Amino acid sequence: MTDARARANAKLLRRLGLVAGGAFLFAFSLVPLYRIACEQLLGIKLAEGAANASAVEAMTVDTSRTVTVQFDANVGDGLGWSFAPGVPSLEVHPGELVETHYVAANPASVALVGNAAPSVAPAEASQYFAKTECFCFTEQKLAAQETRRMPVRFVVDPKLPRDVTTITLSYKFFLNETATLRVAATP
Repeated sequence: MTDARARANAKLLRRLGLVAGGAFLFAFSLVPLYRIACEQLLGIKLAEGAANASAVEAMTVDTSRTVTVQFDANVGDGLGWSFAPGVPSLEVHPGELVETHYVAANPASVALVGNAAPSVAPAEASQYFAKTECFCFTEQKLAAQETRRMPVRFVVDPKLPRDVTTITLSYKFFLNETATLRVAATP
């Protein structure tokens, strides 16, 4: 091998190493970027277990009023699941920790993986709506013909403006093609 060829190979190897390192850093930063996009750009408040447990426990339940929380479910093209809320709506007191569920079913003859994207309407209510447990935090794999109950725990902050009396929590499941291919390749 010539010196020129060896230098060219070494240069290519360094570039490939930088690309691989950059891809790793990009993938590692997706969760914080998702959180920033949801919370800052879209106004969706993402709350996770222990991080919010003390904030939820510190809330005082406002029994003097109720808020109607409606539940909506949609499935994106290519997934083919059926997906629906367990109940169409609930009357909740602000500050009260509430648990409900959605039901997803995969009628296909192969396992499929989906990710749920949440949204809260009206937009002004999203900063007062905190999910403490949600299937939207992780990818969901449903085996062929599997039906699964998916819990959601949330609290409506008592600081919610009094003129907001109805909140809609909506989820849309999308096919995670990369994860589905990974699952299909696993023996």
